[in-house]
This record gives sequence, structure tokens and C-alpha cells, in this order.
Amino acid sequence: MGTNCGSLRISIDTIPGLPVSLRVWNNSDLPALLKYANNKAIAGNLRDAFPFPYTQKDALRFLEMALPGNPHLLILAIDCKGEAIGSVGATLGQDVYRKNMEIGYWLAEPFWGQGIMTGVIRKFTSHLWLTYDVHRIYAEPYANNLASRKVLEKAGFSCEAIFKQNIIKHGEYLDSCIYSILREELNQSS
Repeated sequence: MGTNCGSLRISIDTIPGLPVSLRVWNNSDLPALLKYANNKAIAGNLRDAFPFPYTQKDALRFLEMALPGNPHLLILAIDCKGEAIGSVGATLGQDVYRKNMEIGYWLAEPFWGQGIMTGVIRKFTSHLWLTYDVHRIYAEPYANNLASRKVLEKAGFSCEAIFKQNIIKHGEYLDSCIYSILREELNQSS
């Protein structure tokens, strides 16, 4: 399974005049990653593996992990005019979950509210359907992250459940959600 994505580039049609695409991360993305990922508002909506402050050590560790080659993991940069402005990734489930993929994503704050992430999720999900033999793609946003939940809904995902106080972030118990889309729902979400 997996893909040879060294030259992968997926165009995202979102806003006229704002060329956005998905591509493989590379070491030259380090300055942009440090510039945009070091943001408390972004880290506050992600798992603790995405820290704040976001240091050069964190960025180098991420870039190493994001390199193509792991058949169970695909992480792409969201590119705008040659600059990495965010990330989207998918992890293939194991064992009885092997027909599932979990996606995660973040976008630099200056680009919020422009419809970019909805386009990214739609195109990325389509790419996953074409590349992997999976039946279900899902995401786990925090329940209070209404913007992320709205992005998933606009991209065709449905909320399956809200889990009460099942995560702890900054010492506070928070609810999280499971959003999913099944392969047979693909045509319905386009």
C-alpha cells in the first residue's frame, strides 16, 4: 500500500488568484514551518505532539517524520505560492482498523476563513480513496473547535459521536468528536 509521492502535487481550487496545492514536505520548508506552526491558537486545537512553543527541534523532527516512505503515513504540505502554510496528513489503521484512515490538519492563521481547508480536505480525501484500499476516513476534532468541525461537514464528513471529557488539554477536560466519510459516500459529498 502507500504511494510514491516524491513528486506529488495536488492543486486545490479554492479562491481565484490564490494558488493552493498539496505537495511533499522538504527541508527548505523549515523557515515557513517555524513561522506558522509556532502559534498557540493552532497548538491549542491539536494533540500535544504539536507543541507550543514550536521550536526548531520540533520542526526538524516533524520534517523527518513527514518524509515519504512510510506506507502507513502520508503527510503533505499545504502550499501557497511556494510557501508551506499548513499540513494535512493521514495514518492508515492497523489490525482490525486496517480499512480506516485518520486524517489531521492545520492551517496558518493568516489563511483562516478563506475556504482553503474545505478544498484541502476534499482533494486530500479523494487522493486517499484513489491511493489506499480503505473503506472509512475519519477525523477527531475537539468539540469546541467549531471551525474544524464546519470544514469537515462542508467536505462531506458526518459527525458520528461526541465523546464527553475524553481528552485533556492544558489541564482541562474537553469533549471530542468523530467525523467520518465512507467510500460509498464519496459521490454524495462531491
